[in-house]
Amino acid sequence: LRLKALIEDLFEMSKAASKTIQMNYMKVDLVGLIRQAELENEEKIREAHLEFRWKLPEDKVVLWLDSEKTYRIFENLIVNITKYAMPHTRVYIEMNERLDDVQIFVSAGELNFNTEEITDRFVRGDSSRNTEGSGLGLAIAKSFAQLQHGNLNITTEADLFKAEIILPKLEMNEKKED
Repeated sequence: LRLKALIEDLFEMSKAASKTIQMNYMKVDLVGLIRQAELENEEKIREAHLEFRWKLPEDKVVLWLDSEKTYRIFENLIVNITKYAMPHTRVYIEMNERLDDVQIFVSAGELNFNTEEITDRFVRGDSSRNTEGSGLGLAIAKSFAQLQHGNLNITTEADLFKAEIILPKLEMNEKKED
């Protein structure tokens, strides 16, 4: 199963890197999608003993995106946090709707990795841990954000790990077929 998952991740990364991946744009409610990622990973969150704190808009935030690729961005971030965050710590997820885009912050207690390399392929945080993973999750998430004309940036600030996802507000006729 691990080999199958690795092959699937390699195939996905290869398609994203070569920009031959099929994008299926539709109207997507980001608030609902991130909540879905939380619900589907609830067991991992509970097993990691993490407390998620949410600051999301009350109303829907609808953007023109590929729902499957956008879900994978959120899922990969949540799964990485459950693997590498210190148990019994808080994880903050905040979404801000701005004029031209939506900004999503995911932050947790400091994780052990190099922020310059963590979104590169095959790089994994805290190599001393014995967790499953290909080292492609955040690289795939960053590629999927970029394919949708957004970005994913990872930084650390004091003792905090921060991921910032920017997704632009595009109309159907504005999406680019790069």
